[in-house]
Order: sequence, then C-alpha cells, then structure tokens
Amino acid sequence: MTTAEEVIAFTVESLEEMNLDVDGVGPETMIGPSGIDLDSLAVAELAARLEDRFGVSFPEDEVELLALMTLSEFAATVAERAAQVLPG
Repeated sequence: MTTAEEVIAFTVESLEEMNLDVDGVGPETMIGPSGIDLDSLAVAELAARLEDRFGVSFPEDEVELLALMTLSEFAATVAERAAQVLPG
C-alpha cells in the first residue's frame, strides 16, 4: 500500500530530477505560487511521473486545485487514489 510519506519522498526526488529547487521543501510547503511554484509544464511532468509510479491520474480540471494544496495534502490525495487502483 502506498503511503503519503512515500509520495512525498518520490515527489521531492522527482522535483530534484526536474532541476527544481527543493531546499526547505517539506510536508507543509504549498505546491503553487506561494511554495514550490510549479508552472503548468512542471505540474504536467510531475503528474506523468506520479501516474507512472503510482498508477494515479489527475484530470486537467484538477490541476488548479493542486496549487492550493500543501505537499502533505497532495501526497494524501495521491496515496488515496493509489489505494483505489486495483492490480492488473
């Protein structure tokens, strides 16, 4: 079962691989402009990485909502969706 902690670790690792600054990024960091400040291209790339790793997806209309979440809220959402994905 996927945990929020796993999602946070994977997300931070992905952000590093995407050459984004992750200094000071933690569970309470906002994803949007007041925190990590991911642009739409970075959000799309992160979403693709999460889909590949955890089998979850985010419809385009949810992307704006992601910017309003903290990393821990986002991770809990991903973990919840991953739990709903049934293996093959």
